[in-house]
Amino acid sequence: MAIMNVNPTRMELSRLKKRLQVAVRGHKLLKDKRDEMMRQFIDLVKENKELRESVERDLIAAQKNFVMARAIMSPEMLEEAIMYPTRQVEIKAAKKNIMSVDVPSIEYEEKKQEDISPYPYSFASTSAELDDAIVTLSGILPRMLELAEKEKTCQMLADEIEKTRRRVNALEYVMIPQMQETIRYITMKLDENERGSRTRLMKVKDMVNERDA
Repeated sequence: MAIMNVNPTRMELSRLKKRLQVAVRGHKLLKDKRDEMMRQFIDLVKENKELRESVERDLIAAQKNFVMARAIMSPEMLEEAIMYPTRQVEIKAAKKNIMSVDVPSIEYEEKKQEDISPYPYSFASTSAELDDAIVTLSGILPRMLELAEKEKTCQMLADEIEKTRRRVNALEYVMIPQMQETIRYITMKLDENERGSRTRLMKVKDMVNERDA
């Protein structure tokens, strides 16, 4: 490990020791943060997988019902039946913080009117398969929004985990060993200088004693 380009002085040694303490503490905090993010990331991935499979099953079921409804009803009747919706949906996007990462938070609210049927058509001119498709899709929308929120959160957490992992590795394998090696070098250099100074002092003392004698 290459040492840092510094002057081997006691002031520099003291400064490096303080930097090493900060680096070791920062390494521990970043490692704890990485481990906690990994735990939350794994939990979110499991939830995301289950939710995605559930949404895909319901979408397939709704698609089958629409295909059946289209086979029974004429294209014009089907288009007219679903042309004017009777319900309104309000979506609010916000942010929430997970381990210093701002991830999206989506709030879903459906506005209903009590005196209006949730189906935008007359039952006399439509098929039961269309009713089933409408009901299924109405239940899918909130879960699709939740799925989008979870998938984006997983993506952002994965990016942050990778950044934190690189910082941890840089501290663990580069910066901390380099500072430790530099501290050892400066300590050895200072000890060597001290031994040299002590030797010179002893020689001077011997010379003074010989002169006095």
